[in-house]
Amino acid sequence: MSLEKFLTNAVSSWMSEAGPNSDIVLSTRVRLARNLTDFRFSTLYSSEEAEQIVQKINGIFHDFPDEFGEVDFITTKDMQPLQKRVLMEKHLISPNLAEDSNYGAVILTDKEDISIMINEEDHIRIQCLQPGLQLEKTLKRANEIDNWFESHLDFAFDENKGFLTTCPTNVGTGLRASVMMHLPGLVLTQQMNRIIPAISQLGLVVRGIFGEGSEALGNIFQISNQITLGKSEDDIVDDLASVVRQIIAQELSAREALVKTSNIQLEDRVFRSLGVLENSRIIQSKEAAQCLSDVRLGIDLGIIKNISRSILNELMILTQPGFLQQYSGGHLHPNERDIRRASLIRDRLKLEDQLKEEDL
Repeated sequence: MSLEKFLTNAVSSWMSEAGPNSDIVLSTRVRLARNLTDFRFSTLYSSEEAEQIVQKINGIFHDFPDEFGEVDFITTKDMQPLQKRVLMEKHLISPNLAEDSNYGAVILTDKEDISIMINEEDHIRIQCLQPGLQLEKTLKRANEIDNWFESHLDFAFDENKGFLTTCPTNVGTGLRASVMMHLPGLVLTQQMNRIIPAISQLGLVVRGIFGEGSEALGNIFQISNQITLGKSEDDIVDDLASVVRQIIAQELSAREALVKTSNIQLEDRVFRSLGVLENSRIIQSKEAAQCLSDVRLGIDLGIIKNISRSILNELMILTQPGFLQQYSGGHLHPNERDIRRASLIRDRLKLEDQLKEEDL
């Protein structure tokens, strides 16, 4: 494999699979934060220490278990800024690693369902991803990788506090579990402003599509735990799953109410958005995300029958600024990106129509 492989395909292979509740829960992510005992934390270490950490982990990389799939070890210094942005848009590295680190690395599996970031906020961040709502399965996989690392490395650990991390909010289990949810029903019925504070009171946090500080483009929200100290991994995952299932029920109820009370208006919104995507010559990322959300809702409700849900997953990533420029072979000005985005969406929808006709 090579870096180019991870940059070429918009949708990771695991994203093409259907998971539980995948009409609402796009993906599940579990991340474990770990630090090595022999090195200072990232806020204090030198560039030489950071490089030593990369070399130390690279030294055991050849022994990575085959059961996790074929893997690549890629250093950030070998990546251009645009390449880092593309990996960030695919959720394979964090915005922090994409923007700030010249002394980091990432280990990626061929399915892109495992991403191990090195010298992000912590020395090691193990990230596992699965389609739909699969918190227990994702945690199990993350723990298997964690156990393999612990058999090769010494982690900073305190008997009373648990795993020691750069940010105090991660001390304890070092676990951040999150789900990516598509919630257009709750947004359209104006319930999200009530739900977000209620979720926060339960020790959870609601963020945008790219995590902390990002916007909830296309009605996509990340919901994750805030507390890692004083709770077990199982408790964290169980609490999150319980809240997510309640939100799923509320989203389904909101969609049902929209169909019953505003069906013609809903159909009009869905088909107008589809018309924009099929015919626009210039479209900004925010408008594209909203239209894609409307069309996905239309597919989920059976209003649109000739477009597969998977194409929306693809276009959500493919229309991001980094991916557009990667596809175009270089830097594009904002207006050029908007033109290219519109063209790409039109072409992709036309291809979908052709594939449907061939199947008939």
